[in-house]
Amino acid sequence: MVEVFKTNVRKKAQSKMLLRMLYEVFPWFKINFDLSDCDKVLRVEGDNIEATTIMVLVKERGFNCEPLI
Repeated sequence: MVEVFKTNVRKKAQSKMLLRMLYEVFPWFKINFDLSDCDKVLRVEGDNIEATTIMVLVKERGFNCEPLI
C-alpha cells in the first residue's frame, strides 16, 4: 500500500526533521520526500498506513499535508 501526500515542505532540513519524527512513530514504513516535485510530495509505503495520523503529525509541526489525488 502506498499513500502520497501534498505538502508545503520546502527545505531539506525540514524534510529530515519530519522523516525522523515519522520513523519514530512508524519505523516499519518506507517514507520519503520528493522536494523537486511541485507538490513537495511525501510518500509513505507499507501495510495499514494511518493516513490521518500522518497528516495530523505533520500539521502539528506547522506544515500542510493532504492526500494527493
